Amino acid sequence: MLDVAEHTIQAASPEEVREVVAAAAGAGRPLEIVGGGTKRGVGRTAGAEATLSLTGLDAVLDYAPEELVLTARPGARLKDLEKLVASEGQMLPFEPPRLAKLLGARGEPTLGGVLAANLSGPRRVRAGAARDHLLGFSAVNGRGEVFKAGGKVVKNVTGYDLSKLMAGSWGTLAVMTEVTIKVLPKPRMETTLLVFGLDERRAVEAMAAALNAPLEVSGAAHLPAAAAARGPLKAEMPVTALRLEGFAASVKARADSLAAALKPFGHAQALDGAHSRQFWTQVREVEAFWRDPRPLWRASVPPAAGWRMAEVAAEAIYDWGGGLVWALAEDGATVRAAARAVGGHATLYRGEAAIPAFDPLQGPLAALSGRIKAAFDPHSILNPGRLEA
Repeated sequence: MLDVAEHTIQAASPEEVREVVAAAAGAGRPLEIVGGGTKRGVGRTAGAEATLSLTGLDAVLDYAPEELVLTARPGARLKDLEKLVASEGQMLPFEPPRLAKLLGARGEPTLGGVLAANLSGPRRVRAGAARDHLLGFSAVNGRGEVFKAGGKVVKNVTGYDLSKLMAGSWGTLAVMTEVTIKVLPKPRMETTLLVFGLDERRAVEAMAAALNAPLEVSGAAHLPAAAAARGPLKAEMPVTALRLEGFAASVKARADSLAAALKPFGHAQALDGAHSRQFWTQVREVEAFWRDPRPLWRASVPPAAGWRMAEVAAEAIYDWGGGLVWALAEDGATVRAAARAVGGHATLYRGEAAIPAFDPLQGPLAALSGRIKAAFDPHSILNPGRLEA
């Protein structure tokens, strides 16, 4: 049996994960659960006496390209998985962000980590969030018990949808030891239409017009002047970007229709191929804010209200049609209040603040969350305090 008293425990198998968690539960010793460690600084774990690392659980267990399904251990590195599925002309549809450079981390992002944080890139507006592609998993709860949920087929609706519960729980409910995700064919072509000079409110209106049109827009972002001035565009004014993907003939026809729909907002210029991919990588990884030392907030708000975050942010980047706002701001309380005022929430991703990194739940939702935590982890040994710190 592995010694839970060791500071860092490298589990090499699901059985070792079960042993460590069971021993920790029996001894009442809280554990920090980590994968690549790239998001370790987001909402710091409080009171953990040992670290359980899942980097040793790095393996692809099954990949069926014809079924669009991949099963892997949670420690599988994103870059390896993306290379594997690309060899079959496929992709991870939720376009998972790395964020390692943004957060100043040295590790390699893992599949388990991105699912635990429910992180999705610009394609979320078309393909859905990370949780929408988690078909099933095996895990160890806070009692040291093994359980499974979901399955290995796309059409799986039996029982409780625990996959949605695990995605975004940040390792506070259970330790995943196996995950099955859906993959999709990689688009043959992409192009991005750029409209310059819009303010935040007008940009949100333009993105809404594009997303509501029957044109299958797969990315909608706005970079105000300060962010747009940085690479790769180095534009001299704000940039609003809309991405189209698919077969060449379809992309061209939809691009013409989209350009026509955008005429009330300005002339649209096209960004094709490698330049388009480079631009969306910049948006996905929030490259414009890599070197800025100010506290960085990730606000999730109704897209139509995203422009209102400009009132409290020193600088901002808008993704998901305005639904995701990366905001640089010293006054975290003001940012959080602004997000709440429009029905959203804000999380501190980098820097220090006088308020908790995660927006505390309130009322009935807080009570429900507490009951769920008690059911999965009654001894509170898994990432204690992570969502409260």
